[in-house]
Amino acid sequence: MKKYSGIKWLAVLVFIVYVVLCGNVFAAEKLTKIADNVYSYVDTKSSTPQNSYGANAGIILGRDGIVVVDTLISSKEAKRFIKDIKAISKKPIKYVINTHYHLDHTFGNSEFKKIGALIISHTNDGNNLKIHGETALKNAKDYGLNKKDMKGTKIAYPVLTFNERMEIDLGDRKIELIYLRPSHTDGSIMVYLPDKKVLFAGDILFTGYHPFMGEGDIEGWLKTLDYIMTMDAEKIIPGHGPVSSKKDIEEMKDYLIAFDKKAKELAAKSDNAEHIASEIKNSLPQRPEGAGLILWNIQMKYLKK
Repeated sequence: MKKYSGIKWLAVLVFIVYVVLCGNVFAAEKLTKIADNVYSYVDTKSSTPQNSYGANAGIILGRDGIVVVDTLISSKEAKRFIKDIKAISKKPIKYVINTHYHLDHTFGNSEFKKIGALIISHTNDGNNLKIHGETALKNAKDYGLNKKDMKGTKIAYPVLTFNERMEIDLGDRKIELIYLRPSHTDGSIMVYLPDKKVLFAGDILFTGYHPFMGEGDIEGWLKTLDYIMTMDAEKIIPGHGPVSSKKDIEEMKDYLIAFDKKAKELAAKSDNAEHIASEIKNSLPQRPEGAGLILWNIQMKYLKK
């Protein structure tokens, strides 16, 4: 048996402990099989701007090619995504679906455009990306991203948009794109695979993450969650968090109702955003990721002038 010095043993022990503690992080960096020919990044721990704030992105394989659902936050992240896709299949990437326009789900678009993918979104969020995308990229530092993080990142806009429903046919599989009403954004959509009973919910659902509500239409969001409860969906991929179920849909609905009620009560008495955010955080069920969004939500939605 090979002998190791005390220092080498310590290094090995530290590495083992690190792997045990961070195993979920490593796992989240790989595409997880959700169903036959359906994969997604899910359940990222310790979310940061550099790992797309833990945003999920997935792929659907069909006879005629691949559909990508969201593209992460940067050229760098998108290149990693494309590499992971090619490790699973060499079929052409034909379509990219943006579930909504936020940077952590769309700023990787240009890398997919380079390889010939057609980018699709709802009409409203296609317009929103045109209005806000370049400004967000220019001010990436405000989102915790530096020039190195965003090197090579360019805004690539949807070239095909729709208003209510759309269907993509991959030859042996049909994919339904569903828009109901304003929710997380005014153009947030869902991607449904009826044959697999899999739903990509985008940021209509956050599981284990505090949601971003700054642009949210709470009434429409709740009605959209109610609609999901009626769907024949057994596996739900949230915009952030692990593979979810209808239990998580119910918990998301409860969260939105509780947050909205408490925020309105507190904002009627005070304009101190930090105080309101602290009170709300203490009153809500604990979620391990994204607590900083509570303050953003208060500032953007409940104290905006």
